[in-house]
Amino acid sequence: MGDQQLISAEHGGTKVLTMETVNPSVVKMEYAVLGPIFTRALELEKELAEGKAMPFKAILKGNIGDCHATGQTPITFVRQVIALCTYPQLLENPMFPEDAKQRAKGILAACSGRSVGSYSASPGIDVFQKDVAAYISQRDGLPCNYSNIFLCTGATEGIRTILKLLMTGKSGSEKAGIMIPVPQYPLYSATLTEYNAYPIPYYLDEENGWSLEVSELDRALTAAKGRCIPRAICVINPGNPTGQVLSKTNIENIIRFAHKERLMILADEVYQHNVYAKGSQFFSFKKVLMEMGPPFSSNQLASFMSTSKGFMGECGFRGGYCEMANFQDDVQKCLLKSISVKLCPPVLGQIVVSILTNPPQDGDPSFVKFQNEKSTIFSILAEKARLITDLFNSIEGISCNEVQGAMYAFPRIYLPDKAIVAARKLNQTPDFFYCSQLLEETGICTVPGSGFGQKEGTYHFRITILPPLEDIRQIMGLFKDFHLRFLDKFK
Repeated sequence: MGDQQLISAEHGGTKVLTMETVNPSVVKMEYAVLGPIFTRALELEKELAEGKAMPFKAILKGNIGDCHATGQTPITFVRQVIALCTYPQLLENPMFPEDAKQRAKGILAACSGRSVGSYSASPGIDVFQKDVAAYISQRDGLPCNYSNIFLCTGATEGIRTILKLLMTGKSGSEKAGIMIPVPQYPLYSATLTEYNAYPIPYYLDEENGWSLEVSELDRALTAAKGRCIPRAICVINPGNPTGQVLSKTNIENIIRFAHKERLMILADEVYQHNVYAKGSQFFSFKKVLMEMGPPFSSNQLASFMSTSKGFMGECGFRGGYCEMANFQDDVQKCLLKSISVKLCPPVLGQIVVSILTNPPQDGDPSFVKFQNEKSTIFSILAEKARLITDLFNSIEGISCNEVQGAMYAFPRIYLPDKAIVAARKLNQTPDFFYCSQLLEETGICTVPGSGFGQKEGTYHFRITILPPLEDIRQIMGLFKDFHLRFLDKFK
């Protein structure tokens, strides 16, 4: 090989994919929850394990809503059924309750070859679709057709599937526009970047408990005119990262707005069981939409649920579902064609969805234990939501709206001007600068508010409420000491 050829090879001349040729949409997309601060946290964790001296003893991961990783105990019935399904020989073991055995036998009978290792139908095993439909019907007091349900690899894949259908396949001012809340879960901004779509940000009102005002929706849509073709509005309820719970009146106003502007509604309702604050109540968009009657009840809606949140917290099984309302038959066939390319969602994840939507009933051997485990998890989460809100609001230079639901606090930090200048000298956003120093000095891993979006001139971070109570008290003690040092340093 000549010198010139060698130089060319060394610089990627023989490579098809380089940073100059890789899909630019993938290069641009960002996912702050597992971003550079989390990457640095993993590096520090490795260094701690190798015995390197640090000003802290452990990395405290407050960046992601991973229930079991932060110490939550799995629901017994879920793990019993999964064990029985994956190793049917255990069906002869007397330590398993009879209802878990019967559930496993029914699941295995619904699987091809009586094995959870076989493919299922692309929208999921029909027995599980029917479980979901029955759950939604009972929740809303309205009929639900199981053929409008498809199971998916967590709610994430369901959301991405619907967003993909909404794309126009065009560029410039003809690309699809999707309304997303700010702050928002970065799945939305990342996916829209990947799909080369146009995000239409609407701002939640922090001064009024992160409420959603229709006047702001009007402003956002007007600002996007001529830049895209608006196709849908995404709403996260309860909110992530903001933790607010929408009132029924608020939901009705959003539905009216969507109908007026001919927008599909994407209702991210994965935290529907996570409601803690007195006076707060979850209302599904499907229920409110249908109760409003014509013409609003004909609006297209896709709603999403997951096994990763709620009281199960089974993130690793990747179970979720989507319900489609008012979709035409030919559009549903198109969706089924799209998801068939991925063959099927994980069968074990489908099983967890089926238990979420069809849990042990009163009189079943596992009922009392299941209910006790569920209520214990929720009572502890509610206590932690109150505790973390109060603790943040007791610290100088911090304000935090009540954590009404979901699994996170999103406090606002009031940074000194000198800290903002120091951050910009490093070409960092001020909240990234703050969260980075927080990690290096305390081992607490959070996500800067800029990763979720925030109003210009405001700074936040997201932290989960999931760690055990004693860990939260430790985290907040370390945090308070750091924060006051930070303020003093940059006064």
